Amino acid sequence: MRRLNIVLVEPEIPANTGNIARTCAVTGTTLHLVRPLGFSTEDKYLKRAGLDYWDMVNIFYYESFQEVVESHSEHSFYLATTKAAKSYTEMLYEPGSFLVFGKETAGLSQEILCSFPENQIRIPMLKGARSLNLGNSAAIILYEALRQQGFQGLA
Repeated sequence: MRRLNIVLVEPEIPANTGNIARTCAVTGTTLHLVRPLGFSTEDKYLKRAGLDYWDMVNIFYYESFQEVVESHSEHSFYLATTKAAKSYTEMLYEPGSFLVFGKETAGLSQEILCSFPENQIRIPMLKGARSLNLGNSAAIILYEALRQQGFQGLA
């Protein structure tokens, strides 16, 4: 079974990353963090949000998003952005897919968005709403990908 992957590009809020790490732990999803991080990996809020699940999370660190793409070029990448035309439910997520999320204050850069224009996805919201919490967004999209794959390996 090929694991799904969540990529956080320059995350800024430790509690969000900790919550996402916990979600990754309970789903067997690999977490990829792209520097710079807006916090220390020793941050108490990061640790607290992840509770006692840290030993269940596979985490990899990168210096750039390009490094992630080059290391995993055989996989599909899906970019979460409020600017996307397609809903996250309109995509078919293959095993091993990478679900990519930007920093809380700015989202993904235009440069990153241009790298996969056909795989940009959004979560529907009321008109005028800026965005959902990063942890919630990651969980919503991850669970759709898991659902499509029959929740393989999950009880």
